[in-house]
Amino acid sequence: MASCVFCDIVAGTVPAFQVVSTPDGVGFLDTRPVFKGHVLVVPRDHVVTLPDLPVALLPGFFGLVQRVAAAVPAALGAQGTFVANNNVVSQSVAHLHFHVVPRTKGDGLRGFFWPRTRYASSSEAESYAATIAAKLG
Repeated sequence: MASCVFCDIVAGTVPAFQVVSTPDGVGFLDTRPVFKGHVLVVPRDHVVTLPDLPVALLPGFFGLVQRVAAAVPAALGAQGTFVANNNVVSQSVAHLHFHVVPRTKGDGLRGFFWPRTRYASSSEAESYAATIAAKLG
């Protein structure tokens, strides 16, 4: 799909700080993370919402989301993750994506208010992406 930035990231025509690429999907850093190390996981095919994802793709795609959810705390020393998906409402890019956000008790995240931050530089973002990628093997 020509107008989808996530499809362009999957195709490699738009740069991203990629942490994983498999036949089931791609994971890359959110450019406006809730916390640094916030990863978006998308299927390779253009699918808009979770109900649109073909049943045959569920095991591979959710397996990838699960792997990222395990890698993020291991890589960053977080205590856990918050994994979330929006369908249509609050979905800033109309391509299915799951947020995998590193969490630590007392980190200040409350409910569904997601304050956003920025990486200080491309080098900092590359470092986070590489650290998480290393835990994915």
